[in-house]
Amino acid sequence: MLRTLLAALAALLVATPAHADRIKDLGTFQGIRSNQLTGYGVVVGLPGTGDDNLEYTVQSVKGVASRFGLQLPPGANPGLKNAAVVIVTAELPAFAKPGQKLDITVSAMGKAKSLRGGTLIMTPLYGADGQIYAMAQGNLAVGGLGADGADGSKIVVNVPSSGRIPEGATVERAVDTGFASAPTLTFNLARADFTTAQNVAAAINSRYGANTARAIDGVSIAVTAPAGADVRASAMSAIENLDVTSAEAPAKVIVNARTGTVVINSAVRVSPAAVTHGKLTVRIDENQRVSQPAPFSQGKTAVEQQSAVSVEEERRPMFLLNPGPKLADVVKAVNAIGASPADLVAILEALKQAGALKAELIVL
Repeated sequence: MLRTLLAALAALLVATPAHADRIKDLGTFQGIRSNQLTGYGVVVGLPGTGDDNLEYTVQSVKGVASRFGLQLPPGANPGLKNAAVVIVTAELPAFAKPGQKLDITVSAMGKAKSLRGGTLIMTPLYGADGQIYAMAQGNLAVGGLGADGADGSKIVVNVPSSGRIPEGATVERAVDTGFASAPTLTFNLARADFTTAQNVAAAINSRYGANTARAIDGVSIAVTAPAGADVRASAMSAIENLDVTSAEAPAKVIVNARTGTVVINSAVRVSPAAVTHGKLTVRIDENQRVSQPAPFSQGKTAVEQQSAVSVEEERRPMFLLNPGPKLADVVKAVNAIGASPADLVAILEALKQAGALKAELIVL
């Protein structure tokens, strides 16, 4: 099974010619991203599975009641098993406009056992700048459930203390991305690479003329955008779909020591090296022999312990890695000695220490 796995790995990851990728698959334009929203609210209408009389729950319910002109007595401490305080989260997409709907997630903060059947009261959702960007309200859809028995036994399926409200929030404020007014737009690569950044700038300049784009560093490419939001949107659409030849990924060997998984990318090379790998096995067999005395000899039955110790050393031939072998050669050589995943990890670590492995060795 190991030989089959290693052979398949070599076939899949053997070095192949560079291929073209769309610019939109390599990164995103700066500022054109989603934003996280968070709010603090109250869920009511629970069938006795709420927070009961937690102090902050009481304060929250009093605050909700005060919105409608209802003032509860200062000393009032109502039982609130039908209410729960919650944290509401949502993601505001780029270019979201007022009136659009967002999906929200509602999660209990206190001792609420379940939010099933509850209704979220109108809750403002704040951005990182402290401004309100959406308002949330609606009936929860909870996938989990829980039940308690009179003897204290209980059962819980999934997570009943968290739920979602599809299209439960309405956008009230748009985020200014600077797309229509900024003199330049910056495209950021998902993975830093100077060669890829230069290739992206060259592809844009080839389409729109010299000096339209320039690589600022290994991640960012500044693009001079035309004036006008409509013209700019058309230009960005065309830029996103340009084909670019990505640089070959850095040589890496990823080792998961817990599962024995080893992944080697196609850029890995090794210098000339000789490798041998053996296995020493010590075996101890324990047997018991019963000694029975002859009749009328007044002897006693005794148990005699017998031990057999043997040592086996599996001899495997040394193999030579020629100068500059690629992934297929490395896997073939390691496969030839029948190495297990643990043995393969030991061989790769030894090659790295010897300076023969031209790759970054990452152990998870």
